[in-house]
Amino acid sequence: MKKYCMGPFGLAAVGIFATAALADNPISSYHYLADPGAASDGTYFYVITDSDDPAAVNAGDYDIKALYGFRTKDMKNWTDFGIIYDARKVDGIGAIWASGIAVNPNDHRLYIVFPDGGGGGVGLIGADSIAGPWTNPVSGGKKLINNWGGGLADCDGIGWCFDPAIFFDDDGQGYFTFGGGSSDSRPANDNNNDIFNIYKLNKDMKGFDVSSKTHLKIGGPKAMEASYIHKYNKKYYLSYSTADLRIAYGMSDSPMGPYTYKGIFMGNPNINGQNINANNNNHHGIAEFKGHWYVAYHDRRIANGYDGLEKIPAEDGKANPTPAFHRSVSVDEFYYNNDGTMKELTFTKEGPKQIENFDPYDWYPALTSSKQKGIRSRSNWSPGKVAEHLLLPLSTKESWIRVSGVDFGTAATGFTVLAGSTADDNKIEIHTGSVSGTLAGTCTLKNTGSKSTYDETSCEVTGLKGVVEQVFLVFKGSKDSTMAIKAWGFEGSGTTPPEPQKPFGGKVWAIPGVIEAENFDEPGTGRGAGVDSYSESDSEDHGIENGGTSYREGTGVDIYEKATGHIVGYNQAGEWLEYTVNVATAGDYTVYASVATDNETAGFSLSVDGETVAEIPVSGSSWDDFTKVKANVVLPAGEHVLRFTVTGDWFDIDNFNFVAGKDAPEPDPHAIKGGVALKVPSAYDYRVFDVNGTLVGKVSLKGVSASEALRAAGFRQGVYMLRSMVGNKKFMVSTAR
Repeated sequence: MKKYCMGPFGLAAVGIFATAALADNPISSYHYLADPGAASDGTYFYVITDSDDPAAVNAGDYDIKALYGFRTKDMKNWTDFGIIYDARKVDGIGAIWASGIAVNPNDHRLYIVFPDGGGGGVGLIGADSIAGPWTNPVSGGKKLINNWGGGLADCDGIGWCFDPAIFFDDDGQGYFTFGGGSSDSRPANDNNNDIFNIYKLNKDMKGFDVSSKTHLKIGGPKAMEASYIHKYNKKYYLSYSTADLRIAYGMSDSPMGPYTYKGIFMGNPNINGQNINANNNNHHGIAEFKGHWYVAYHDRRIANGYDGLEKIPAEDGKANPTPAFHRSVSVDEFYYNNDGTMKELTFTKEGPKQIENFDPYDWYPALTSSKQKGIRSRSNWSPGKVAEHLLLPLSTKESWIRVSGVDFGTAATGFTVLAGSTADDNKIEIHTGSVSGTLAGTCTLKNTGSKSTYDETSCEVTGLKGVVEQVFLVFKGSKDSTMAIKAWGFEGSGTTPPEPQKPFGGKVWAIPGVIEAENFDEPGTGRGAGVDSYSESDSEDHGIENGGTSYREGTGVDIYEKATGHIVGYNQAGEWLEYTVNVATAGDYTVYASVATDNETAGFSLSVDGETVAEIPVSGSSWDDFTKVKANVVLPAGEHVLRFTVTGDWFDIDNFNFVAGKDAPEPDPHAIKGGVALKVPSAYDYRVFDVNGTLVGKVSLKGVSASEALRAAGFRQGVYMLRSMVGNKKFMVSTAR
């Protein structure tokens, strides 16, 4: 049962931010991260990283398999969404190394370009949220670049076909770059570097203009990798990692160059003359956020135990891992000179200043913090899903996370945590000022019997009002690794209400009329009543076949495509889907459901606003033949939530047709107003094309005329061609609004 739909977690700025609060580098101290990319959409600052976590303690090479995602609204408190893409579970990718991220101003989605390991090519994925799910938009599911075929283009003689980056200009035009190493045809030399390519992306993000290929040549020190582009004050900046482990850059009037070398932007990371990077490779990601410019970079602070940081054991559990192959990610602010050249970055322990207060009155993923100690994390990721990411305290030791610059307003009254626990004595203490500072409250977790079974625990808190500079959640228990924290939030003045579920596509279903089973409501965000629109027994969408993508990504609802269109299948008792409906008139209705099964004990119920209105048995002898089951129902007028609940396992459902009247016959789906019958095939589902022949959607003619179906689906006034999805029947329809 998917009880909590986290969605994109919002934060609201309140009051005046705590100017004294400072961040602590690195942004995550509980695992090894590397090769950051950075982006911003004006609301959040994003960082993506790959991970050195798979590397053994004595690693002699990189072992990099997954991308992690982070975001912040205040440059102080970071939410770790865990693994957002995992090469180990995606066909056709051997590994996943340094990647680039950007926000597309055309569709407002996030896009990542990633390398297939150490030179296998460049792929593209997109998502609505940093948490995902991330999918490949390229036509045919191809890579952009592939050395060994299967891509839209090859590596063009570049020695290392990796370290891609993505950039969108102010006019919405997108670009991607890649390259590294040196080859006979594409050499890297001092004052003569020719190892990077740039291409223009198509606006629909399904590919790129192969003919736009341009060599990004630049002078300066010998280049090694990491060609990234950003824009400041109408100038374009190409920055890259040098063979002597620094970050150099050039400037241009065009994103495609030519670039004039300007200097070194980042030295090899050091603080007060002490190198914090094991004098090893360097990497960076640059983005502007709320009038400030920031760079994310990697170093080796954790593995070196710099400034008293806890050395995290390697993946094999052994302490003191080889620093070269166990990196960490930090962020600092940087500045420009008056002439637009970049000032060399100053590396800090503190990181950027907090730029606004943290709102505690929301529902946060557990790994939202400004600093941590004595914790670990785990991601359960599968393709097409948002990963379940968990905080795992080492609770017999000093184990805590800290949140900074927290504005509690008038006062907080409670704290709620969603967690799994396998012990009776696990608890979370809320302290202010320090780990042992003033105790504001204690929550003793419910023993759920499993770290994969979660329940809410709430407790009262006192003394939390105004801006509190440091709030610590301290984890205590008699054994390590007996609790898994999933999410938490405070309650009190200024509480952020949850966002309720919404009709699919923003359109309420009309009754009488047809409801397509697959188009259940979109889930809301936050926690509490009214945010859930479905409950699914497992996270895998069994309807995905042959490497395809899910129709309702991130839900796990099993949606197949059959001759009649999309259907919901693999139904098991206890699962449910909800639909926002508007009933025209209170009274009797007959509901017809189109179902298929070879099971004699299947069934479902229908309820309205929690009140059951029908129990409907389902039986049959074939999964290919859809038949009708029906029931009489009494419905109240107005807008309501209709719930379909599975009561007997294993059947497919296509749609529901509500007809006015008790024992009312189902109307001829081919009839239209005026009594004129369309001579169309028996299939109800039609593809819709505009006058230019472009596919613009689909409609069902079950129980409604073609013009009514088009209007209900939101099509504007005009002329459309409808073509049956079964057979090849077609006809023209004119609709007016």
